[in-house]
Amino acid sequence: MKRFIRDVKKYKNYAIYSAKSGLKAEVANSYLNWLWWILDPLLFMLVYMFIGMIVYRSKEPNYTLFVFSGLTLWNFFNKTVTGSIKIVRGKKSIISKIYLPKYVLVFTRMAENFVKMVISFGIIIIMIVAYGLPFQFKQLLIFPILLVLILITFGVSTIVMHFGVFIDDLFNIVQVALRVMFYMSGVFYNISTKIPDKFGAYLLRLNPLAFCIDSVRRLIIYNEYPMMKWLCAWGVAGVLLSVAGVWLVYRYENSYVKVI
Repeated sequence: MKRFIRDVKKYKNYAIYSAKSGLKAEVANSYLNWLWWILDPLLFMLVYMFIGMIVYRSKEPNYTLFVFSGLTLWNFFNKTVTGSIKIVRGKKSIISKIYLPKYVLVFTRMAENFVKMVISFGIIIIMIVAYGLPFQFKQLLIFPILLVLILITFGVSTIVMHFGVFIDDLFNIVQVALRVMFYMSGVFYNISTKIPDKFGAYLLRLNPLAFCIDSVRRLIIYNEYPMMKWLCAWGVAGVLLSVAGVWLVYRYENSYVKVI
Protein backbone atom coordinates (compact mmCIF):
# COMPACT_ATOMS: atom_id res chain seq x y z
CA MET A 1 0.00 0.00 0.00
CA LYS A 2 2.83 2.42 0.82
CA ARG A 3 4.43 1.76 -2.54
CA PHE A 4 1.12 2.31 -4.32
CA ILE A 5 0.50 5.64 -2.56
CA ARG A 6 4.08 6.75 -3.24
CA ASP A 7 3.82 5.86 -6.93
CA VAL A 8 0.45 7.58 -7.32
CA LYS A 9 1.89 10.81 -5.90
CA LYS A 10 4.99 10.50 -8.06
CA TYR A 11 3.22 9.82 -11.36
CA LYS A 12 -0.04 11.73 -10.94
CA ASN A 13 1.25 14.66 -13.00
CA TYR A 14 2.10 12.30 -15.85
CA ALA A 15 -1.40 10.77 -15.69
CA ILE A 16 -3.05 14.21 -15.76
CA TYR A 17 -0.86 15.47 -18.61
CA SER A 18 -1.37 12.26 -20.59
CA ALA A 19 -5.15 12.42 -20.09
CA LYS A 20 -5.26 16.03 -21.31
CA SER A 21 -3.15 15.13 -24.33
CA GLY A 22 -5.38 12.15 -25.10
CA LEU A 23 -8.53 14.28 -24.96
CA LYS A 24 -7.01 16.94 -27.21
CA ALA A 25 -5.79 14.34 -29.71
CA GLU A 26 -9.22 12.69 -29.79
CA VAL A 27 -10.88 15.81 -31.19
CA ALA A 28 -7.89 17.38 -32.97
CA ASN A 29 -9.18 16.63 -36.48
CA SER A 30 -12.88 16.95 -35.71
CA TYR A 31 -15.00 19.87 -36.92
CA LEU A 32 -17.28 19.60 -33.89
CA ASN A 33 -14.36 19.23 -31.48
CA TRP A 34 -15.41 18.44 -27.90
CA LEU A 35 -19.09 18.65 -28.82
CA TRP A 36 -18.78 15.01 -29.88
CA TRP A 37 -18.49 14.14 -26.19
CA ILE A 38 -22.05 15.43 -25.84
CA LEU A 39 -23.41 14.21 -29.17
CA ASP A 40 -22.08 10.66 -28.80
CA PRO A 41 -24.17 9.67 -25.74
CA LEU A 42 -27.15 11.71 -26.98
CA LEU A 43 -27.21 9.87 -30.32
CA PHE A 44 -26.95 6.49 -28.63
CA MET A 45 -29.70 7.58 -26.26
CA LEU A 46 -31.98 8.20 -29.26
CA VAL A 47 -31.23 4.72 -30.60
CA TYR A 48 -32.09 3.01 -27.33
CA MET A 49 -35.13 5.23 -26.84
CA PHE A 50 -36.37 3.96 -30.20
CA ILE A 51 -35.75 0.37 -29.11
CA GLY A 52 -37.42 0.89 -25.74
CA MET A 53 -40.37 3.08 -26.68
CA ILE A 54 -41.18 1.84 -30.18
CA VAL A 55 -40.07 -1.80 -30.16
CA TYR A 56 -40.70 -2.73 -26.52
CA ARG A 57 -43.34 0.01 -25.88
CA SER A 58 -41.81 1.03 -22.57
CA LYS A 59 -44.03 3.05 -20.22
CA GLU A 60 -41.12 4.15 -18.04
CA PRO A 61 -41.58 7.74 -16.76
CA ASN A 62 -38.93 10.29 -17.76
CA TYR A 63 -37.56 7.76 -20.21
CA THR A 64 -35.04 10.13 -21.79
CA LEU A 65 -33.38 10.71 -18.42
CA PHE A 66 -33.76 7.01 -17.61
CA VAL A 67 -31.78 5.92 -20.68
CA PHE A 68 -29.23 8.72 -20.62
CA SER A 69 -28.27 8.13 -16.97
CA GLY A 70 -27.75 4.44 -17.70
CA LEU A 71 -25.64 5.16 -20.78
CA THR A 72 -23.51 7.67 -18.87
CA LEU A 73 -22.40 5.13 -16.28
CA TRP A 74 -22.12 2.31 -18.80
CA ASN A 75 -19.93 4.28 -21.20
CA PHE A 76 -17.47 5.15 -18.44
CA PHE A 77 -17.08 1.50 -17.46
CA ASN A 78 -17.16 0.04 -20.97
CA LYS A 79 -14.75 2.49 -22.60
CA THR A 80 -12.27 2.30 -19.75
CA VAL A 81 -12.22 -1.50 -19.64
CA THR A 82 -11.98 -2.00 -23.41
CA GLY A 83 -9.40 0.77 -23.71
CA SER A 84 -7.21 -0.83 -21.05
CA ILE A 85 -6.86 -4.29 -22.57
CA LYS A 86 -4.20 -3.38 -25.14
CA ILE A 87 -2.94 -0.21 -23.52
CA VAL A 88 0.42 -1.69 -22.50
CA ARG A 89 1.12 -2.77 -26.07
CA GLY A 90 -0.02 0.60 -27.32
CA LYS A 91 2.42 2.39 -25.01
CA LYS A 92 5.35 0.13 -25.82
CA SER A 93 7.52 3.03 -26.98
CA ILE A 94 7.18 4.66 -23.55
CA ILE A 95 7.37 1.75 -21.14
CA SER A 96 10.36 0.23 -22.93
CA LYS A 97 12.38 3.38 -22.21
CA ILE A 98 11.30 4.52 -18.74
CA TYR A 99 9.81 2.86 -15.68
CA LEU A 100 6.15 3.58 -15.16
CA PRO A 101 3.76 1.62 -12.93
CA LYS A 102 1.50 0.20 -15.59
CA TYR A 103 -1.72 0.88 -13.70
CA VAL A 104 -0.95 4.59 -14.22
CA LEU A 105 -1.94 3.95 -17.85
CA VAL A 106 -5.35 2.85 -16.58
CA PHE A 107 -5.58 6.02 -14.48
CA THR A 108 -5.01 8.01 -17.66
CA ARG A 109 -7.76 6.21 -19.56
CA MET A 110 -10.12 6.55 -16.60
CA ALA A 111 -9.42 10.28 -16.36
CA GLU A 112 -10.30 10.77 -20.03
CA ASN A 113 -13.59 8.93 -19.66
CA PHE A 114 -14.32 10.60 -16.31
CA VAL A 115 -14.22 14.02 -17.99
CA LYS A 116 -16.78 12.79 -20.52
CA MET A 117 -18.93 11.36 -17.73
CA VAL A 118 -18.88 14.71 -15.90
CA ILE A 119 -20.05 16.44 -19.10
CA SER A 120 -22.86 13.89 -19.41
CA PHE A 121 -23.88 14.54 -15.80
CA GLY A 122 -24.17 18.20 -16.70
CA ILE A 123 -26.77 17.17 -19.29
CA ILE A 124 -28.47 14.98 -16.68
CA ILE A 125 -28.83 17.99 -14.38
CA ILE A 126 -30.43 19.95 -17.23
CA MET A 127 -32.85 17.04 -17.80
CA ILE A 128 -33.74 16.93 -14.10
CA VAL A 129 -34.60 20.62 -14.19
CA ALA A 130 -36.56 20.21 -17.45
CA TYR A 131 -38.62 17.34 -16.00
CA GLY A 132 -39.25 19.32 -12.79
CA LEU A 133 -37.77 16.61 -10.60
CA PRO A 134 -36.80 17.69 -7.07
CA PHE A 135 -33.25 18.17 -5.85
CA GLN A 136 -32.87 16.68 -2.38
CA PHE A 137 -30.06 16.12 0.09
CA LYS A 138 -30.23 12.35 -0.37
CA GLN A 139 -29.04 12.78 -3.97
CA LEU A 140 -25.55 13.47 -2.63
CA LEU A 141 -25.37 9.67 -2.30
CA ILE A 142 -24.55 9.74 -6.02
CA PHE A 143 -20.95 10.46 -5.03
CA PRO A 144 -20.37 7.20 -3.08
CA ILE A 145 -22.14 5.34 -5.91
CA LEU A 146 -19.72 6.87 -8.42
CA LEU A 147 -16.81 6.03 -6.11
CA VAL A 148 -17.92 2.39 -6.11
CA LEU A 149 -18.17 2.49 -9.90
CA ILE A 150 -14.67 3.99 -10.15
CA LEU A 151 -13.18 1.34 -7.85
CA ILE A 152 -14.81 -1.51 -9.77
CA THR A 153 -13.78 0.01 -13.10
CA PHE A 154 -10.18 0.48 -11.99
CA GLY A 155 -9.97 -3.05 -10.58
CA VAL A 156 -11.45 -4.74 -13.65
CA SER A 157 -9.45 -2.54 -16.05
CA THR A 158 -6.16 -3.24 -14.30
CA ILE A 159 -6.78 -6.98 -14.30
CA VAL A 160 -7.71 -7.13 -18.00
CA MET A 161 -4.74 -4.87 -18.79
CA HIS A 162 -2.44 -7.40 -17.14
CA PHE A 163 -3.85 -10.44 -18.91
CA GLY A 164 -4.13 -8.50 -22.16
CA VAL A 165 -0.33 -8.43 -22.31
CA PHE A 166 -0.19 -12.24 -22.43
CA ILE A 167 -3.43 -13.19 -24.21
CA ASP A 168 -3.82 -11.78 -27.72
CA ASP A 169 -7.49 -12.76 -28.04
CA LEU A 170 -8.54 -11.24 -24.73
CA PHE A 171 -9.95 -8.12 -26.39
CA ASN A 172 -12.46 -10.19 -28.39
CA ILE A 173 -13.39 -12.24 -25.34
CA VAL A 174 -13.96 -9.18 -23.18
CA GLN A 175 -15.98 -7.51 -25.95
CA VAL A 176 -18.40 -10.44 -25.96
CA ALA A 177 -18.59 -10.48 -22.15
CA LEU A 178 -19.27 -6.74 -22.04
CA ARG A 179 -21.97 -7.06 -24.69
CA VAL A 180 -23.74 -9.66 -22.54
CA MET A 181 -23.22 -7.49 -19.45
CA PHE A 182 -24.71 -4.49 -21.26
CA TYR A 183 -28.00 -6.28 -21.91
CA MET A 184 -28.05 -7.53 -18.32
CA SER A 185 -27.47 -4.06 -16.84
CA GLY A 186 -30.83 -2.50 -17.67
CA VAL A 187 -29.40 0.42 -19.62
CA PHE A 188 -32.59 0.89 -21.69
CA TYR A 189 -35.10 -1.07 -19.60
CA ASN A 190 -36.09 -1.35 -15.95
CA ILE A 191 -34.87 -4.66 -14.54
CA SER A 192 -37.31 -4.46 -11.61
CA THR A 193 -40.37 -4.31 -13.87
CA LYS A 194 -39.19 -6.27 -16.92
CA ILE A 195 -37.65 -9.07 -14.84
CA PRO A 196 -39.87 -8.99 -11.73
CA ASP A 197 -39.07 -12.42 -10.29
CA LYS A 198 -36.10 -13.41 -8.12
CA PHE A 199 -33.77 -13.43 -11.13
CA GLY A 200 -34.31 -9.69 -11.55
CA ALA A 201 -33.50 -9.06 -7.89
CA TYR A 202 -30.34 -11.17 -8.11
CA LEU A 203 -29.36 -9.37 -11.31
CA LEU A 204 -29.60 -5.99 -9.61
CA ARG A 205 -27.48 -7.12 -6.68
CA LEU A 206 -24.89 -9.32 -8.36
CA ASN A 207 -24.22 -7.21 -11.46
CA PRO A 208 -22.23 -4.14 -10.31
CA LEU A 209 -23.21 -2.05 -13.34
CA ALA A 210 -26.89 -2.91 -12.99
CA PHE A 211 -26.66 -2.00 -9.31
CA CYS A 212 -24.90 1.35 -9.88
CA ILE A 213 -27.25 2.33 -12.71
CA ASP A 214 -30.33 1.37 -10.70
CA SER A 215 -29.02 3.21 -7.63
CA VAL A 216 -28.47 6.47 -9.54
CA ARG A 217 -31.93 6.21 -11.08
CA ARG A 218 -33.49 5.61 -7.68
CA LEU A 219 -32.00 8.88 -6.47
CA ILE A 220 -32.57 11.20 -9.43
CA ILE A 221 -35.81 9.83 -10.92
CA TYR A 222 -37.72 7.90 -8.25
CA ASN A 223 -36.56 9.89 -5.19
CA GLU A 224 -35.63 6.68 -3.37
CA TYR A 225 -32.58 5.58 -1.41
CA PRO A 226 -30.27 2.98 -2.98
CA MET A 227 -29.75 -0.38 -1.32
CA MET A 228 -27.11 0.75 1.18
CA LYS A 229 -26.08 -2.75 2.26
CA TRP A 230 -25.24 -3.69 -1.32
CA LEU A 231 -23.58 -0.35 -1.92
CA CYS A 232 -21.16 -1.13 0.92
CA ALA A 233 -20.70 -4.69 -0.34
CA TRP A 234 -19.80 -3.55 -3.85
CA GLY A 235 -17.52 -0.89 -2.38
CA VAL A 236 -15.57 -3.62 -0.59
CA ALA A 237 -15.57 -5.71 -3.79
CA GLY A 238 -14.21 -2.72 -5.72
CA VAL A 239 -11.38 -2.29 -3.23
CA LEU A 240 -10.52 -6.00 -3.44
CA LEU A 241 -10.55 -5.92 -7.25
CA SER A 242 -8.30 -2.85 -7.23
CA VAL A 243 -5.87 -4.46 -4.78
CA ALA A 244 -5.77 -7.60 -6.92
CA GLY A 245 -5.10 -5.59 -10.06
CA VAL A 246 -2.30 -3.53 -8.48
CA TRP A 247 -0.74 -6.69 -7.01
CA LEU A 248 -0.71 -8.35 -10.45
CA VAL A 249 0.97 -5.31 -11.97
CA TYR A 250 3.67 -5.05 -9.31
CA ARG A 251 4.38 -8.77 -9.46
CA TYR A 252 4.57 -9.22 -13.23
CA GLU A 253 5.18 -5.81 -14.84
CA ASN A 254 8.89 -6.50 -15.31
CA SER A 255 7.96 -9.23 -17.78
CA TYR A 256 5.64 -7.04 -19.86
CA VAL A 257 8.38 -5.56 -22.03
CA LYS A 258 9.77 -9.02 -22.78
CA VAL A 259 6.35 -10.24 -23.95
CA ILE A 260 5.38 -7.27 -26.10
